[in-house]
Amino acid sequence: MSVARSDRSRETRQYAIGYGLSLALTAAAFGAVYWQALGGPSTLGVVLALGFLQILVHFRFFLHIGLKRSAREDLQLVLFSALIVLLMVSGTLVILLNLRGRMM
Repeated sequence: MSVARSDRSRETRQYAIGYGLSLALTAAAFGAVYWQALGGPSTLGVVLALGFLQILVHFRFFLHIGLKRSAREDLQLVLFSALIVLLMVSGTLVILLNLRGRMM
């Protein structure tokens, strides 16, 4: 019984750490935009970097995808899915921009 309770508390702790990191990264991105301490391109770079870090936090703490040997298949599945979504979005943008060009 104590092993199950220990696993549950470890999992709850991992979720709490992930939640805290996600909140901190989100607050940092909003703060960078709100206070405009940097110039426009620098702020964009900071927000993109914070977004990338948040993706890594979500992969690690919520999706439980690490760099261990057993989890590589899951990571490859997620990366392939991201590639397919990226291809679909970029194809849609090409079509929309082409149609916009023809209408103007």
